[in-house]
Amino acid sequence: MSNTSIKVLVVGCGNMGASHAMAYQSIDGFTICGIVSTGKSKEVLNEKLGGGFPLFSDYTQALVETKPDAVCISTYPDTHEQFCVQALEAGCHVFIEKPIADTVAGAERVVAAAQKANKKVVVGYILRHHPSWEKFVEIAQQLGKPLVMRMNLNQQSHGYMWDVHRNLMKSLSPIVDCGVHYIDVMCQMTRSKPVRVSAIGARMTNDIPAGNYNYGQLQIHFEDGSVGWYEAGWGPMMSETAFFVKDVIGPKGCVSIVAKDAGGTGKSDSVDAHTKTESLRWHHADIDAQNEFTKADEWIDLTDEPDHQELCNREQRYFLKAIVEDLDLTDHLADAVNSLRVAFACDDSVRTGEMVLLD
Repeated sequence: MSNTSIKVLVVGCGNMGASHAMAYQSIDGFTICGIVSTGKSKEVLNEKLGGGFPLFSDYTQALVETKPDAVCISTYPDTHEQFCVQALEAGCHVFIEKPIADTVAGAERVVAAAQKANKKVVVGYILRHHPSWEKFVEIAQQLGKPLVMRMNLNQQSHGYMWDVHRNLMKSLSPIVDCGVHYIDVMCQMTRSKPVRVSAIGARMTNDIPAGNYNYGQLQIHFEDGSVGWYEAGWGPMMSETAFFVKDVIGPKGCVSIVAKDAGGTGKSDSVDAHTKTESLRWHHADIDAQNEFTKADEWIDLTDEPDHQELCNREQRYFLKAIVEDLDLTDHLADAVNSLRVAFACDDSVRTGEMVLLD
C-alpha cells in the first residue's frame, strides 16, 4: 500500500475538507495535487498544510489541470451530485461527505455513474469508523427484538458554525443532513427494513429561507417491530440540556452512550463532542423471582477513543484500502442511498404533516 501514490484533489476547505486534507498529508499513499474553494479557505488550508499546493477557485479547471486519481468532495450538499459525477466521468475515485446528494434521484445517479466508470465512491459516514460506535451497534444487536432507539444531536450553533448551518439549510434540513448518520446506525442495529416514518419540525428563526425549518424530530418504524427516534436542531436558540442522547432498549436490556464530558455545557457545537463516546453502559434486564436484577450493569470504557481528526484519518485509510484492494462497495453505496431515502421521507412528513409509507 505504501508503494501506491494516489493524487487527490481536495474540493471544499471548511471543517471537514481541512480535516480530510490533513489526513491525506499524513497517510503514505496519498499526494495532494490541488485545493479548490470559492473563497479564502483554500489559502488558509494551504498555509496550514505548509504551503506550495496549487490553488483553484474553479472545480472544472482544477480537474483538467491537476488530472487527479481521486477527488475529495467536502462542499455544500447542493454541489455533491454534480461534482461527484464530474469526477467519475474524469476517471477519478471519489470520497464524498454525506449526504451523497441532495435528492434521492441524485444519489442514484451518483451510484450509476460509479458503476459505469468502475471507480470507488466512499461516503463519509464517520461513525462507521469509530470503535465505540461499532461496539454500541454490536451490543444493540444482542438486546433482542424489537429495539427502541433514541438519539439526538441538538447544536447551539453560533459564530462561524451558525454561518455553516444557515448555508446548509438552503438545501437540507438538520434531520436530513445529520439524520442520515443516525438512520444508518439504526439500520445497522436492526438489520431490518424501515417501513414508515413520521416527523415534525419548527422554523424558529427568520435567518433561514421561508418554508425551511431548523428543528426536527423523526420517528421510524421497522419491519421487525423496532422503532427509532431522532431529534436535531441548529441555531443560537437551541438548548444544551439534552443534546446528547444515544440510547437503545431491547427485551434483554439496554445500552447507552454516556459522555459525561462531551455531553457537558458548551459542547453541543463541538465536532469532537459529536463523535465522542467515553463510556458505554450495558444494562441487563434479567430478574429473579422477586423481580430483582440478577446482573449488575456493565461499564465498557474503550481505550481506543479517536478524536475527530483521527476519525477522518481512518476514513481516508479506508478510502485508500478500497482503491488499492478493489473493495466491493455495492452495499456501502446502497446503505448511503437507503439512509438518504428514509431521511427525505421524514422531511416530506414534516412538510405534509402526514405519515409516509416506504416502498
